[in-house]
Amino acid sequence: MKLERRSFLTLVSLMAAAGLFPAGSARSEEWNIAAFAAKNTNELLKILGAGTPKLSAEVVLTAPEIGENGALVPIEIESKLPGTRSIAILIEKNPNTLAATFTIPDGTLPWLQTRVKMAETCNLYVLVNAAGEFYYTTKEVKVTVGGCGG
Repeated sequence: MKLERRSFLTLVSLMAAAGLFPAGSARSEEWNIAAFAAKNTNELLKILGAGTPKLSAEVVLTAPEIGENGALVPIEIESKLPGTRSIAILIEKNPNTLAATFTIPDGTLPWLQTRVKMAETCNLYVLVNAAGEFYYTTKEVKVTVGGCGG
């Protein structure tokens, strides 16, 4: 069955009106203004309380060698570390180093797939908080057409 957009929105509205979505289920966490305003990796790690994270092969980052369009660089991240609580994406030479953070609820597979914007060729970092410790992996992505105002 193909559900059209209008039908889907009507269905969601009816479900909400019937109380099928608990109050606060779609709440967002408080915006971390300082973290998103950080201009370099060291400053950001300090704000996040990561100290000196450990390089880990258990944090898997799949990204292209060359991002032909910096506005849409596809990435896939998986944490094989037990007790993964959060995943952050850091892009070294972007105007804002922190691109995104994801909270991983208990019982959820710590895997995600997204697209990021990259201003220029640089290192892409994935920072994982697992069981109170911070781990990372990195990969250089070459950008041929800039994405952040390029």
